[in-house]
Amino acid sequence: MTTCSHVHASSPTAQAIATALSVAEAKCIAQGERWTPPRRRTYELLLQAGAPVKAYDLLSDYAAEGEPPAKPPTIYRALDFLLAHDLVHRIESLNAFLACTADGAHFAEFLICDCCGGVEELALGIGGPAAAAASHRGFTAVRTVLEVHGICAACA
Repeated sequence: MTTCSHVHASSPTAQAIATALSVAEAKCIAQGERWTPPRRRTYELLLQAGAPVKAYDLLSDYAAEGEPPAKPPTIYRALDFLLAHDLVHRIESLNAFLACTADGAHFAEFLICDCCGGVEELALGIGGPAAAAASHRGFTAVRTVLEVHGICAACA
């Protein structure tokens, strides 16, 4: 992937991050789950990034913020938890993670710019028909991910 030189969307505001963290904590507590410091910190770093982040980049971000260094299993356990609770998405083709603030479980559908690396989440609802078609064929769908690569309007 090449990197373009023009400016794209800005990072989320501190208020938006604080709100997303509060909502996530309340959701986990309501489900009887613990909202541990590593889970919170990992989600916070993904929210701050506002873009897909690789797991090992989260490790360096942990240390850069004055927190104790995290070990890879800590990050991966936190990411697994956040994925299981629909708080993050895994962008398969980038091997990266993206914070999700949408309410409830949904299918992952993304437009990915190969110039700037920007990712836009869609709401096409393609997962439902795909799961139904799979079921009709005797296949049990576990998850549906649609990733469309190309060039965004800002880079075009």
